[in-house]
Amino acid sequence: MMKVAALTLLAGSAAAFAPAQNGKATTALQANWIEGTKALPFGSSPDTLDGSLPGDVGFDPIGFSTGPFASFNNPLYQEGDFMTDLEWLREAELAHGRIAQLAVVGFIWPGLFGTFPGSDEFGGVDAYSELNPFKALEAVPESAIYQIVAGMAWFEYQRVIRIKEQGANRVLGDIGVGYPGGWNPFNINYTPEEYADKQVQEIKHCRLAMIGAFGLICQAANSGTDVVSQLSPAFAAPEYAAKAGYFLPQGI
Repeated sequence: MMKVAALTLLAGSAAAFAPAQNGKATTALQANWIEGTKALPFGSSPDTLDGSLPGDVGFDPIGFSTGPFASFNNPLYQEGDFMTDLEWLREAELAHGRIAQLAVVGFIWPGLFGTFPGSDEFGGVDAYSELNPFKALEAVPESAIYQIVAGMAWFEYQRVIRIKEQGANRVLGDIGVGYPGGWNPFNINYTPEEYADKQVQEIKHCRLAMIGAFGLICQAANSGTDVVSQLSPAFAAPEYAAKAGYFLPQGI
């Protein structure tokens, strides 16, 4: 049921690719554009991307990083004690990327390892056997959907609390789990260098997952089935390929 979370990433996935930094907001017309960035040697990006944040390789051909997004229709915004516009975009990128990673796992896991068992008292024995992610939304009990929504709301609530508490000193992406000072059940203790490396790894996985989840959604909508069941036919060879003259056209 992680697939339901994938639908929420579409609203901000485009803006999410703009990394963040500290600085005064400008517009795309006012910003200075740098030619030959690390991400696009043949293109350009605004000078608001200075490489100060993990994963910042200067990819912003449209100029999202120059817009005043932090204060736009944002009830959490407090003048002088809030994230910069770019940090607000990075916050969105992390949130969408994490949901997308869960969505990708949710698309693949049921087809590979099976689904949860159902019961007659709770939606029927086949309530969770549907592998088509869109049909699964109609097959599972409504209470299961509510549980997912409640779980997502709890994590979002934790994020909002910390945004208000941390203000301008916001630790981007902090939801109280795994970050320094948060809930750390595995006692992870990275050095500053290791922690910075993990941040780069996370943002890379987030970006890849957003692209992957979008592709999985499109493929599921087009095929009407799960992605795993489509892999076997993709690698299957026609019958005549097993013959000695497999390189000849069929029928010869």
